[in-house]
Amino acid sequence: MKAYLEEIQADTDSSFRLLLTPHLNDFFLWHFHPEFELVFIENADGPRHVGDHLSRYEGSDLVFIGSYIPHLNFDYGVRTDYRKVVIQMREDFLRDNFRTMPELAAIARLFEQSRHGIAFHGTTKRLVGKRLGRFHQLSHFRQLIELLEIFQILATSPEFTLLNSRPVALPYNQKEQQRLQRVYRFIEENYQRKIEMTELADLTHLTVAAFCRYFKKMTRTTFTEFVNQHRVREAKRLLLADQSVTEACFASGFESLSYFNRIFKKVTGQNPVGFKKQNR
Repeated sequence: MKAYLEEIQADTDSSFRLLLTPHLNDFFLWHFHPEFELVFIENADGPRHVGDHLSRYEGSDLVFIGSYIPHLNFDYGVRTDYRKVVIQMREDFLRDNFRTMPELAAIARLFEQSRHGIAFHGTTKRLVGKRLGRFHQLSHFRQLIELLEIFQILATSPEFTLLNSRPVALPYNQKEQQRLQRVYRFIEENYQRKIEMTELADLTHLTVAAFCRYFKKMTRTTFTEFVNQHRVREAKRLLLADQSVTEACFASGFESLSYFNRIFKKVTGQNPVGFKKQNR
């Protein structure tokens, strides 16, 4: 899947670029850029596709992405009234200072780890998310100071996950990008019914076996697992909209209530009834 190169310019009188809820949820943007990127999104469930890592976040997400790592926009397919803050810094941001200022040693390690893509959770995500929500109200000088403080919080936090076990390369080509985009759209449009593997093979111009290998290579998960995760996300939305477990089961594309209960618990850690009671 070939990522396209996004050209980014810093804001006027600033060493980085700030984006506030750019509303790209209708666009599939598999892209990369030399700039480092810090992303916070809230009031949304969506895809977290960074390098070879593919998962879903729920409610909110805070991710730091290194230079040249291909990634999908975090608001792709989101239909809620979400809020998103993106800060993009040049690849040489603070680089010379990392070598000469011991006070920045922890942040230097954070930037090195970002080559894997880093997701933050827990108190760290909540605290930094609040600070990023107020970031645009500051002067450019205060933004720089605030950004350093945020990076220090991230650099010293134990609440993080490296999304890729190894630093990410760029092995994708244009044909693979187009294939995966078609697959994502097909799932979005057809998850409510049974999807035959032959349909995906025809869609991507591959044999069934070749498609399965291709999808596992690109997403690090099987097609069935990926579709089930998507259906569970839709089922959760329906349960929160006060539909019954049975209604949510069949409306989200599951053909068996027992299978739905089993997959829902596998994905979320709790059964549908427990999820509905807890979030009522």
